[in-house]
Amino acid sequence: MPIPLISQTMRPALRPRHTSRFLSARRVGATRSTWRSYGLEHRRRQSTSQPGRGSGGPGEVGDSHESKSSGGFNEKSRFHPNYTQNDSPLSSKMLEAAATALASIVVLGTGFGLGGFLYHKFYKWLVLYKMERAFQPGDPVLELAAIGKQIPTSIASTQGPDSEEDHWILRDEQSKIDAIVNGTDRGHYHLLIGEKGTGKSSMLLDAMHKVNGEGVSMFEAHADLEIFRIRLGKALDFEFHEDYIGSYFSERGPRDTTALLDIERAFNKLEKVALKRRRTVGRPLILIINCVHLLRDDDDGQDLIELLQQRAEQWAAANLVTMVFNSDDYWVYERLKKLATRMEVTSITDLPRSQAIAALSKYRQKYFREAPNLDILSEVYDRVGGRLTFLNRVAKSPDMLKTCDNIIDVERRWFLNQCWILGMEMDDDVMDQQKYASAAMVLAAALVAAESTQSASHDDGSHNIPQIPLHIARQIMTRADFIKSYDHINLFTITSTAFVRADSVPMQRAFRSICNEPGFDEHLEKTLQRISDIESLGRTREIVAKDLVLGGKYKILLRDGERRGEKITEVVLEEKEKEDDD
Repeated sequence: MPIPLISQTMRPALRPRHTSRFLSARRVGATRSTWRSYGLEHRRRQSTSQPGRGSGGPGEVGDSHESKSSGGFNEKSRFHPNYTQNDSPLSSKMLEAAATALASIVVLGTGFGLGGFLYHKFYKWLVLYKMERAFQPGDPVLELAAIGKQIPTSIASTQGPDSEEDHWILRDEQSKIDAIVNGTDRGHYHLLIGEKGTGKSSMLLDAMHKVNGEGVSMFEAHADLEIFRIRLGKALDFEFHEDYIGSYFSERGPRDTTALLDIERAFNKLEKVALKRRRTVGRPLILIINCVHLLRDDDDGQDLIELLQQRAEQWAAANLVTMVFNSDDYWVYERLKKLATRMEVTSITDLPRSQAIAALSKYRQKYFREAPNLDILSEVYDRVGGRLTFLNRVAKSPDMLKTCDNIIDVERRWFLNQCWILGMEMDDDVMDQQKYASAAMVLAAALVAAESTQSASHDDGSHNIPQIPLHIARQIMTRADFIKSYDHINLFTITSTAFVRADSVPMQRAFRSICNEPGFDEHLEKTLQRISDIESLGRTREIVAKDLVLGGKYKILLRDGERRGEKITEVVLEEKEKEDDD
């Protein structure tokens, strides 16, 4: 029978010895009661798990008797062969945890892998979609060029929508460029070459405006390959995988590369877009690279031009992409000429007299409300020629003849600042620069002298600037490497037919005014003589004779060598013989 708890009022009545015995008995009774209940529960589970030992059977009395005789449940029953605990064993727990972890890894790995694969596929589709959208109607270059079109700022500008005429000047080359841009002229890639300011870019923009930029993309070249890469990506709407986040799952991202490889990757994507367009539209894409002459004529620049030309040749043969290169300098033609099989060269020159005078007259009548005299217009053409960049400035000026004189003076001072010669008094430290300047002056004098032997104008009255073949020009200068630099800084120009002439009519007039100055020929001759003297001093070696005694001398002999025609020079030291003392 369980011992009742002792209240707080009863504790003081008990003696300490009786109190300790009472508490000990209470703990023993509670322990026996706990083990007895645990043993009965254990027997009940065994009876339900084994047949013939259920409740109410004879086995129950025996079990109760055995439990009573053993004094309740003891520790030995835990090691009984038929004993099982409620909790699972440790091995089953470990297997369950391992299976859970493995399932989690498989689910997460499958999820991440599938997600990465789907993202990769989506990104590749997005790249091609964005590049296709870059060739849809409308182009940022056209939007920039369209600013201020309602008020023309040049005589080559398009007029407003209320005008009946489309252009101030309709050049003969415009129809060919229109056919190139709208995709009619295919199977070739093109090089537009001409002096700065002749209207090459304006004709390309005009042709793009007619098709609203559909299937056309245009960008400016740059000497730095990284900037070239960025401008190409902007024109094609290609990010070069810079916005790609799939590289988180790889050790090395696709952007870890050079600018030239990025350009190659962009062209690979462009080729896929062009293949799809050929199946659906049937016309090639048009890619225009403006100002190709800004690329450096070094190893990097030559590698880039070779890459561009290889793609242009391949795409022209397959009618996928028509590439158009626009250049002011001749050296680009030289590089492309080496590997060219499908290249067409179009030379853009100054306007003829009739078109230039008609455009000037039309501009002055509409925006200055005046009818200029034909003699004044002819004089303007005689002074500045048919260069569009000069005609634009003259047409907007109140005093056209004065503006012409200013243009000639600017060209003259530009030439003198780059290539003036210093005469006999120059220092030897500036000899390299004076070689460069004197060669330019010699060539300018040769072009001025050629005016007397070549016709000054064509049959229609247009300017015929004196020109010299490229190889003869190099012979006149006695240098072969300077002419490209002159072409780059717009002093002289080299045509597509390899002729050298002044960059423009004002520059030729500047040459004439400089070479006709009093004393110019003597000044140039003194400069050349000074350069020759300095070079001679550099090639001269001084021999100092030493170890000569009184009466001694050197004897130089020239005799034939062992081989036929061989000459040998011998230097012998002869000393005076000493007199014998008697």
